[in-house]
Amino acid sequence: MAKIKLDDTDHFILDMLIENTRTPFTDIAKKLDISAGTVHVRVKKMEESGIITGSSLTLDYKKLGYSFIAYVGVFLYKTSQTQFVLERLKEIPCVTVAHVTTGKFNIYCKIRAKNTSHAKDIIYQIDDIEGVTRTETMISLEESINDKKRLMHSIFKDI
Repeated sequence: MAKIKLDDTDHFILDMLIENTRTPFTDIAKKLDISAGTVHVRVKKMEESGIITGSSLTLDYKKLGYSFIAYVGVFLYKTSQTQFVLERLKEIPCVTVAHVTTGKFNIYCKIRAKNTSHAKDIIYQIDDIEGVTRTETMISLEESINDKKRLMHSIFKDI
């Protein structure tokens, strides 16, 4: 697949949409002094090329009562059980992210919980999955960096 060329206008559009995916194309167009149709065409081009894959909504989990974050490294009895374990992890709603990894863990998960007691229950659920030999948990004290724009701007400089 050919690499798509993005210009400064595309970069600005992406900047605004990363900040707020619900930004109306008319607002973006006004800031760029172009038509909303042009914004629409450019976004469509980036969607068709696979650069933009949907949009997302950011929730404030603290306000919903889920302020406890932990990372759980999962050790498997056999790596051939990875898919089975991933399917079981999908059944636990508080497991919000799971990566198959190399190194110390077979799978690395992010969990969100109400408190330490709730997190313990989630970790016990993970431990009870057939094929899991043990887990190792790290508690997040604070999310210090969660910035999608810095990497994007670095990529733009490389293009």
